[in-house]
Amino acid sequence: MRGCVRGAWLLVGLLLAASAPARAQPSFQEIKAAHRVSDFTLLDRRGEPLQTLRMDPQRRVLDWLPLSQLSPALLQAILLGEDRRFYEHSGVDWGAVASSAWANLWNQRTRGASTVTMQLAGLIDAGLARPAGGRSAGQKLGQVWLAAQLERRWSKAQILEAYVNSVPFRGELIGIHALSQVLFGKHPAGLTAVEGALAAALLRAPNASAAAWSQRACGLLKLQGLGCEAVAGQAEAALLRPATMPLGEQLAPHIARQLLRPEGPARQRSSLDAHLQRYAAQLLKNQLAELNGRNVEDGAVIVLDNASGQVRAWVGSSGAFSAAAQVDGVLARRQPGSTFKPFIYQLALERRLITAASLLEDSPAQINTPAGLYVPQNYDRQFKGFVSARSALGSSLNVPAVRLMAMLGSEAVFERLNQLELQLGETAGFYGLSLALGSADVSLLNLANAYRSLANGGVLGPVQFLAQAPQAQVGRRRVADAGASFIVADMLADNNARAIGFGLDSPLALASYAAVKTGTSKDMRDNWCLGFSDRYTVGVWVGNASGAPMHGVSGISGAAPVWAGLMRYLHQGRPSRAPAAPATVQPVTVQFDGVAEPARREWFVRGTEQARWGAGSQLQGQASALGIVSPVDGSLFALDPDMPPQAQKIRFEGQDGQWELDGKILGRGRQLNWAPWPGRHQLRLLDGRGRELQRISFEVRGARLKPGAPPSSRSAPAPSPAGPR
Repeated sequence: MRGCVRGAWLLVGLLLAASAPARAQPSFQEIKAAHRVSDFTLLDRRGEPLQTLRMDPQRRVLDWLPLSQLSPALLQAILLGEDRRFYEHSGVDWGAVASSAWANLWNQRTRGASTVTMQLAGLIDAGLARPAGGRSAGQKLGQVWLAAQLERRWSKAQILEAYVNSVPFRGELIGIHALSQVLFGKHPAGLTAVEGALAAALLRAPNASAAAWSQRACGLLKLQGLGCEAVAGQAEAALLRPATMPLGEQLAPHIARQLLRPEGPARQRSSLDAHLQRYAAQLLKNQLAELNGRNVEDGAVIVLDNASGQVRAWVGSSGAFSAAAQVDGVLARRQPGSTFKPFIYQLALERRLITAASLLEDSPAQINTPAGLYVPQNYDRQFKGFVSARSALGSSLNVPAVRLMAMLGSEAVFERLNQLELQLGETAGFYGLSLALGSADVSLLNLANAYRSLANGGVLGPVQFLAQAPQAQVGRRRVADAGASFIVADMLADNNARAIGFGLDSPLALASYAAVKTGTSKDMRDNWCLGFSDRYTVGVWVGNASGAPMHGVSGISGAAPVWAGLMRYLHQGRPSRAPAAPATVQPVTVQFDGVAEPARREWFVRGTEQARWGAGSQLQGQASALGIVSPVDGSLFALDPDMPPQAQKIRFEGQDGQWELDGKILGRGRQLNWAPWPGRHQLRLLDGRGRELQRISFEVRGARLKPGAPPSSRSAPAPSPAGPR
């Protein structure tokens, strides 16, 4: 036997010398850097882990761990089972070779003489990996040679660390980190002697049955002088344990799915704040618990930094409260109710159709549209008479908002909402005036960013998800007038303006500056609350992913408490401050006559200021006829071939001003009759200074008129709208 072993040593030495130049010798740092995990981690802006997602379905590999984070009992069991003389040999245990005979040296089924270093050589060099039929002689010699090189250039600690992080254990599990978390539900530092023995036992027989696995682990425990009583039970429990995600808080699954990619870094730093994310999720869960019994189980929260657009919190669902926790409520598109109203008032202020002090009529209305009569109602089914635009918006009155949209035209409002990147899915004609009350589906993310543009004076910028400082001007563009945006924000921040609809003591009343708007969709299916301080924009949605209606839950009772709680948290120790007024607005003290509006300091776009408002004021008297009342934007008229042309007129009605059709002045006044001409037309109403008050488009479709048709002895009505296009 001794002669055979000496001959083997000589042969191995000659073969190693011959093959040495062909083998690369990787460094420990290179092997560690090449470690590729299957589960990627999203970090917050300070580097704190937020969420882990599995990206590789074929293998389960977690982060590389240093030896200092491994249980000593685990390391002892591994060396007892795989390489008892690990700290004594130089890569090959020649004593084990001699005792197991030459043939068994290369039999990898038992690993009787295969050291930890030799096994590592087979793991890090693809050419030395053991195929199903066993290694060839050249592969075996290459494995021995590489093991010797590793021992020469690496420390024993580096060899053992690389081995435990790279070795396959069972099935898809590679490395001790994945094995420990999946089978034992703990980090490797906490493995007990029994768990360490079970882990080491899998190295010899990764797919052994529970009984064989327990028997092997028991043998390792006996070598340490320990008993085996708990081995079988723990082995059974480990095999029955579901393969869950890695341990630790899982705070942001929905945004992690948006950001993490297999081709990207394994640890991606985001713009989120872990403390805020945690608080927002808990606040939402607490609020849903308060609403228990009202058929509401879902919610979502988004927090944006006004200046940078960075996302600070993204809570996609209520988690355990929800039957559809995987649905991302931040991205899901739903009807936003009254949260569109600020943008309608913004556009009306911008076009100088109204001021914040203008008296708007809140009364029963039947508004003629291309699709028929539209009869809007207020939330409480009551009407307030004449109220200022400030009070109408603050108290979220529906009829004034619909009337404003009728003046502006559905096309103009539709265009503005899409300029704000709300991505409305249909056409303006499809929604009609119901768009004023939020009939279009939008996402919480896009709506919150639109509100952020109000906070930034009408400038819209992209949302940022990553931690690095964004380039301030990239993607930013002005979508609305700064003065109109400032006035709308001031109206939304006025708690007195909300008194008619919400009272003075609502969840929306905060100690420092905050502009806010709530919304509730049809049948109470969706609650919204969106608003901003000087630094942050917060959006909250509460409802059901299924679309089921809630029971008696409005924006003020559903979403608003979460919004208010977040605003208070964000401004602890640093109160929010109102923005500075732009140069295009000026304050004027106004008085109201004949209406329940107290005297106050009011903001006006320069050129629209007026000190007294009431029954005798010019604009109040035109409150129901501001801008163009008829025709409605987008109307379609059809000429009747059985009537003579002189009997068919279209009446233009609205605010006193100058009427311009297709670039030509037609006349002045509140009413004007026009002999229709087939084609598409653009009608503008101008004030005394030639400034545009409103612009609409309509179409007249022609017909062949019968010659000699007798004129009617009475005045004929205008051609009637033929319905939506």
